[in-house]
Amino acid sequence: MPGTARHDRDMADQAKRNLAKTTDPIERLRLQCLARGSAGIKGLGRVFRIMDDNQNRTLDFKEFLKGLNDYAVMIDKEEAQELFRIFDKDGNGTIDFDEFLVTLRPPMSNARKEVIMQAFRKFDKTGDGIVTIEDLRGVYNAKHHPKYQNGEWTEDQVFRSFLDNFDSPYEKDGKVTTEEFMNYYAGVSASIDTDVYFIIMMRNAWKF
Repeated sequence: MPGTARHDRDMADQAKRNLAKTTDPIERLRLQCLARGSAGIKGLGRVFRIMDDNQNRTLDFKEFLKGLNDYAVMIDKEEAQELFRIFDKDGNGTIDFDEFLVTLRPPMSNARKEVIMQAFRKFDKTGDGIVTIEDLRGVYNAKHHPKYQNGEWTEDQVFRSFLDNFDSPYEKDGKVTTEEFMNYYAGVSASIDTDVYFIIMMRNAWKF
């Protein structure tokens, strides 16, 4: 199974290099998130919660503007309002997490999507389109985890922690869907310039 911490470090380093190359505010926010180690669905969920001052799971314009400034995306109010409209897909005056995720998730080529789905199919041992603890049994050795070895966690707790890397931050249900898996690796993809390198990385990480 892949080391998600290593992926996050690689993304952060690449994002820092790319920041100097773009003036697009959405891309700058995306790269700022990645540079701080906020990768994929889990990391963007953390960014969203930080911006969400009143913790109502939506962002109004004031929260959004403050969040942009916190992430060093320095634009004037008029530009910020236009950016807010781009995020606010349904036009209701607030941004929910799904809108935030869809806007910041970078586009991927079909080649990248296909290799991600190959990895998911390997992950999904039962073939039902959802990865659960049962899929990990016999595939992911929980007994090597330090918290299992010191008696702090059970095997199931180790499995659940691993699944939480991919699971939606607002629906920690221990089940990883194809969409959640794709969202996670969209973040990984953002830091990798070429399809060839991304495909090699995925094949090495998932051993297929």
